[in-house]
Amino acid sequence: MRYTYPYAYIFLRIGGSAMGSLAFIAQQAGYDVSGSDAQNSASLDYLHSHGITNVYVGQTEEAIDALHAKKPIDWLVYSAAVPESSPELQYTNTHHIRTSKRDDFLNYILTDKHLKLVAIAGTHGKSTTTAMSIWLFKQLELPISYCIGAKIGFGDSGQLDPASKYFIYECDEFDRNFLAFYPYLSLISGIAWDHHEIFPSQDDYNQAFREFLDQSEQKVLWEEDYDKLQITDEDTYSVLNTLDDGYSKITLTGEVNRRNAWLVIDAVHTLTNEPVERLIELMNEFPGLSRRMEQLVPNLYTDYAHNPEKIQGAMQTALEIAKEKGQKVAVVYEPLTNRRMHYTRTQHRDIFNGASALYWVPSYLAREDPEQTVLTPAELIKDLNPELQSVAQPMEFNDQLKTAIQSHLDANDLVLCLSGGGGNSLDEWLRTNFTK
Repeated sequence: MRYTYPYAYIFLRIGGSAMGSLAFIAQQAGYDVSGSDAQNSASLDYLHSHGITNVYVGQTEEAIDALHAKKPIDWLVYSAAVPESSPELQYTNTHHIRTSKRDDFLNYILTDKHLKLVAIAGTHGKSTTTAMSIWLFKQLELPISYCIGAKIGFGDSGQLDPASKYFIYECDEFDRNFLAFYPYLSLISGIAWDHHEIFPSQDDYNQAFREFLDQSEQKVLWEEDYDKLQITDEDTYSVLNTLDDGYSKITLTGEVNRRNAWLVIDAVHTLTNEPVERLIELMNEFPGLSRRMEQLVPNLYTDYAHNPEKIQGAMQTALEIAKEKGQKVAVVYEPLTNRRMHYTRTQHRDIFNGASALYWVPSYLAREDPEQTVLTPAELIKDLNPELQSVAQPMEFNDQLKTAIQSHLDANDLVLCLSGGGGNSLDEWLRTNFTK
């Protein structure tokens, strides 16, 4: 017997931020949701506490076969992090089960629920910009559906409101995912160059953004990105700069936050016709989101910054906070992927400027190239400028690191921890060792 409604869906790597959010949306749409992941994590606990309990750890053919026998699976959705050799993908191929990446499934939802897509893309700032968009709609008490790759304190990471007109989506360029969509409105939070294994050059990266914007009906972006992409069509673009009237009235801490906020204010004004002054007032109350300058205990911050531009933004924000309090800034850094560091190691030379101490732990490994040598913290520290090298030291997740962090907290220093990983990352280690 085949089920027609509610459909039975399984999500591979359901503990990932994007896949977990999509699972919430599928659940709210009335679909029967199950999933798997390679390891236990706080994200799986979060899903379980929100009613998605049919999740197993250990991605094996036997596990998916048991689920399929219990209730036939109509569609398996997987992330780009899942290799084609995965036993579960092999199983679905053998059993002729529909299989796709998350983009096809989300497009199905958008069409099925008649939602207009508001897409947030960019090298950095996507999660914060998405959260700010959701925040404004909720403060305006307007129905909204959304999917965000981070935890927010004012809603779940995924929501499907049947009364909503728009769907706000954090639209990632990795694996060229964002080219699967044709947004009603797109916001570009900033363009640098990332995912070098997918985009071999800055020009190739920029061209993908041009294609994405060509597929969007309306666009909001910064003047420097408009110029960088060499766009000539102005009719469907709202091009912003920090000299715009109203920008100086945004009081959020951190230049990156103020810039993201201004993008969102412009976009939400376009969508709702709410006065800009009112939107600025609401935005100035934005509470932030998980792992974006999130304060775990007094003076201990965790941030997801994992490429040079994001790190610079996090450092600027930390130094701004510290200056107000007369504090020093100590940094703990866990690079996200060895492969990214092979491309960006020299770009790290000056990005920690202003730090009084730097503790560099091993890179979080994910989707690595087995042909690339794993770069050690000691090797990577040598690429820093001499002043930073003098305050930097390699570290491991152990009592020595815990003692070092605690000593800075005892001295009333601000400790900024940069962690791009998920399960078994620096972020999880901090939560285990420094929170109750």
